[in-house]
Amino acid sequence: MAVSLQHRRLLLILFSWMFIMMGKPATVAGLFQPSQWTQAHATFYGDESASATMGGACGYGNLLINGYGTDTAALSSTLFNDGYACGTCYEIQCVESSACFSNVPYTTVTATNICPPNWAEASDNGGWCNPPRPHFDMSKPAFMKIAQWKAGIVPVMYRRVACVKSGGLRFSFQGNGYWLLVYVMNVGGGGDISNMWVKGSGTEWISMSHNWGASYQAFATLSGQSLSFKATSYTTKETIIAWNVAPTNWGVGLTYSSNVNFS
Repeated sequence: MAVSLQHRRLLLILFSWMFIMMGKPATVAGLFQPSQWTQAHATFYGDESASATMGGACGYGNLLINGYGTDTAALSSTLFNDGYACGTCYEIQCVESSACFSNVPYTTVTATNICPPNWAEASDNGGWCNPPRPHFDMSKPAFMKIAQWKAGIVPVMYRRVACVKSGGLRFSFQGNGYWLLVYVMNVGGGGDISNMWVKGSGTEWISMSHNWGASYQAFATLSGQSLSFKATSYTTKETIIAWNVAPTNWGVGLTYSSNVNFS
């Protein structure tokens, strides 16, 4: 029996609502949908310049130059997911503390680093990032948007949200002609990557392995070839292809932009 366009839209809305109520990011036709609000805590590191946040475990380097700014956070290992959470975006709301700014509903941050466990401290007294705690160690500028910094730590509610990006995926190259290490940046939608492939102009698709953070590697001879990339979102499972991203004279230490991104 034929299903009308209106009925299909209603089914998609219902499907999204069911997944949100289950507390998981929903995927409808590859589109990322927010998760439900969940309890956690937030601290901050560094000073107002956010210089201490540059670099980080995800490998994004200078966050200002590469488009991430100062609204970033280091995730506890429970959330970091061995680096697969790099680039994910969160709305964070300060709650149940006199240090919260009542006129600020939430702020949005991008995961760019890991907050490692501190086993020398109790999980509820200094070891804030110890498993299984979900915790956000925010840049100081981001923390100061939701709470008074002198509080040090505040209870928060958080949820995953879509990463809104301008332009396509960007690929930063390291390695050499026989080993290509690629940092994937400016990822929209879920903000995350689960699998990557590279294709030289003279090769078939070559599967890349996850190195760490937001980096993927291929052990192959690719020098002198133009390069294309295929990537799959960790959350939505959407796969996109960025054709002819790098020219035949590509070089390490350079970043190449594409014209495609996740929804």
